[in-house]
Amino acid sequence: MILGAVLFDCDGVLVDSERLTNQLLRDDLAARGLDLTVEEVMDLFVGGTTESVVDEATRPGAEMPPNWIEGFYAKMFARLDAEVEAVPGAPELVDTLYERKTPMAVGSNGPTAKMQITLSRTGLLSKLSPHIYSARDLGAPKPKPDIYLHAARQLGVAPARCVVIEDSVSGAKSAKAAGMRCIGYAAEGQGASLAPLCDEIAVEMSQIHEFLKL
Repeated sequence: MILGAVLFDCDGVLVDSERLTNQLLRDDLAARGLDLTVEEVMDLFVGGTTESVVDEATRPGAEMPPNWIEGFYAKMFARLDAEVEAVPGAPELVDTLYERKTPMAVGSNGPTAKMQITLSRTGLLSKLSPHIYSARDLGAPKPKPDIYLHAARQLGVAPARCVVIEDSVSGAKSAKAAGMRCIGYAAEGQGASLAPLCDEIAVEMSQIHEFLKL
């Protein structure tokens, strides 16, 4: 396959936001009667949507007010704007693809406003803009394929020539449902869950350079 485009998930692939976000979520849920470890929160919620957090947290008895999502976003955006960093090796990978003029896009279940904050703070936004897409805007979150099919259409690249880099099971399912090659980024030890869905597994960004023959 001739590489046509690289499509990135955002959180956990480009920006190291998931542990910050999930620590904040753990503290918030504990205050509402649901006491979980950060690892348990990540297992339950990484790759999902904020709406799914409400559903999953309510089931075992957490008290989630009607305006919880808006309040949590405000706290999360402030934390990310102050602390988030790029995933190690991600800026170098983006730089290499940018220099080679390889089309790139970002597709996330998170809101566009969140990506604007995290990608801007980490210096990645200028090389990825304007192709920053949120599944929320399409009304079809991962594992549905819509977000990656939309990104491919916007880039003018056939799905079969796209490579997706994902760190979650729902994201990998989205990529494969879109008919795309998927590289699983498993720096947090999720390789076993990603392996059945992905074409390759990387635990460091340098391996992705090799897989893409950069």
